[in-house]
Amino acid sequence: MGCLGNIIWFIFGGLISALIWMLAGLIMCITIIGIPFGIQCFKIAVLVLWPFGKEIKSGNFGVGGLLLNIIWIIFLGWELAIMHLIIGGFFCITIIGIPFGIQHFKLAKLGLVPFGADIR
Repeated sequence: MGCLGNIIWFIFGGLISALIWMLAGLIMCITIIGIPFGIQCFKIAVLVLWPFGKEIKSGNFGVGGLLLNIIWIIFLGWELAIMHLIIGGFFCITIIGIPFGIQHFKLAKLGLVPFGADIR
């Protein structure tokens, strides 16, 4: 399912979503303060491009990562997490859409707290 799921995901929105995340990362990297947030946008863009077969391990962020995660949640993270949860819920209505809904739930987790997350 991983290869086929990634191909279907890529064709029906994965490429566009990844390009939007990359553009957001470039915009964030314009200022020095925004560079850490831009790097996280690039990390999410890679996952959005090919999400099947990848796993997210979070929790290794320390004090700096905790502060950056709090700033991220306040200004951007909660909206992204809610968006992915809603889209994932709609996908899970049908049996065929459940694998894609699970990928949106994975993206919601990363969209909420990206600092300290490791994508494998």
